[in-house]
Amino acid sequence: MGLSESDVGDDPIPEVARWVEDAVAAGVAEPYAMQLATVDDGRPSARTVLLRTLDQRGFMFVTNLESRKGRELAANPACALVLVWTPLKRQVLVTGTAERVPDDEVEVYWHTRPRGSRIGAWASPQSQVIADRAVLERAAAEVEARFAGTDDLPLPPFWGAWRVVPATVELWCGRDDRLHDRLRWRRDAPGQAWIRERLAP
Repeated sequence: MGLSESDVGDDPIPEVARWVEDAVAAGVAEPYAMQLATVDDGRPSARTVLLRTLDQRGFMFVTNLESRKGRELAANPACALVLVWTPLKRQVLVTGTAERVPDDEVEVYWHTRPRGSRIGAWASPQSQVIADRAVLERAAAEVEARFAGTDDLPLPPFWGAWRVVPATVELWCGRDDRLHDRLRWRRDAPGQAWIRERLAP
């Protein structure tokens, strides 16, 4: 399977959405997983987050805002994303700028999360050093007791979402001969027309 210019349109976002749908349909494990790279004082760091929404505004994920990634994005919003579906020989590479998602939009998403995930969000001091697993279990038990009898857990003040507004989006499609297909869209500013180009593998 290859990737040609005739397979795609002028806008990369519908193409990425289609590839995500293909990964889901193919039963790929964690089809929404994406690696997020951030920078702190010139030192890069990376971790896996989950794509929650994808639209013309960008790629949204949720997190503890006081986590390492939250602090780094607040200080330097330049970042990159990689989505990889190895069984399909496909990946998407994105560079752009992260912006905070408004709380009212986050609130809507928050209430779709399973109760256990909301308990965990309240309980975990993400990225902080803790003594052992028991610290998390005690914190979760305390949160569970605090909100016993209700499913209406409020949005924590330290929890939110970021949206990566893409400046470049690349679709990579692997070939057995290693002459892989790479199509990249780029633009100088949000709202401008995308420029599509082919890159050598």
